Amino acid sequence: MFDHPSYDAHEGVHAFHDAATGLKSVIAVHSTALGPAAGGCRMWNYPTGDAMMTDVLRLSQGMSYKNAMAGIPLGGGKAVIWGDPKSDKSPELFRAFGRAVESLQGTYYTAEDVGVDVSDMSVVRQETRFVAGLDEGAAASGDPSPVTARGVYLGIREVAKRLFGTDDLTGRTIAVQGVGSVGGYTCKHLAAAGANLIITDIDQEALAAVSKSTGARVVAPGDIYDVEADIFSPNALGAVVNEKTLARFKVKGIAGGANNQLVVPEMGEFLRRKGILYAPDYVINGGGIINVAAEISGSYSREWVDATLAKLIVTLGDVLDEARRTDQPTNYVADRIARARIAAARAIR
Repeated sequence: MFDHPSYDAHEGVHAFHDAATGLKSVIAVHSTALGPAAGGCRMWNYPTGDAMMTDVLRLSQGMSYKNAMAGIPLGGGKAVIWGDPKSDKSPELFRAFGRAVESLQGTYYTAEDVGVDVSDMSVVRQETRFVAGLDEGAAASGDPSPVTARGVYLGIREVAKRLFGTDDLTGRTIAVQGVGSVGGYTCKHLAAAGANLIITDIDQEALAAVSKSTGARVVAPGDIYDVEADIFSPNALGAVVNEKTLARFKVKGIAGGANNQLVVPEMGEFLRRKGILYAPDYVINGGGIINVAAEISGSYSREWVDATLAKLIVTLGDVLDEARRTDQPTNYVADRIARARIAAARAIR
């Protein structure tokens, strides 16, 4: 574990197994320097246990950086459940996961992520109070995806402003990978702003619905990397910027809601050399955790959420500007700022 390439000095990595329900879960707590660790729970049918561990460690670290850049009083953590979200879900399984969360006694707060929805979190809530993204309760805010999507849309405009001198998306072509919760809402914003959309997803029903409502052109999942577009917006799973896809991109910018878009950090430098402006994923997609933070506070305020999201988009713009001014990869600039904020908080604890 300690020599795992993605370990990065995590404060805690907790494995849970419940034979009665089939639960196989890992909760990773990267840092609590800024506050209790917070991050969603992902359910995915991983090919191997090592793939599961790599995912949760990278996602957990990303949440530390995301929460630091969002300026909210939360540390970074993440949970994954090994299973097929279409066939392996049960109330008993999510209650078992809730007991796992409760056992950490507030070190980690959970919420929705890929493969998990509000109804699942409602079941988790039966076993623990350390859960957000609910649609019932005094401070309940529901699905955070619309807020994440709003931030992604605003972030795309920030990228466009620096690429084209204006954030007007009228007539711009945006290639969107993944039209689920975040990607679907993002497409609605983009279409309303006059953008031309090229979309793909493995979920054919979602794909058809978004295409019908936005007029988007549909391409096969494997073809999205080859389309000619102004900006590529990945909103599904991570590692989509890699050695194979890098040579195929015909875009000027990458800005989307998926976590861990770069297969390795060095991809940020390769994008810079290729002349592609990259919006660091954990900065542009921080809207959801801002929404969750408001719920965790116990007094949800949409005004606070909107104001904090606006500040985050300013931060994104600052990262893009500093990277271009210093001729550095955008992810390196964002990483440096996030680490400094976490270190400063740790120093005064």
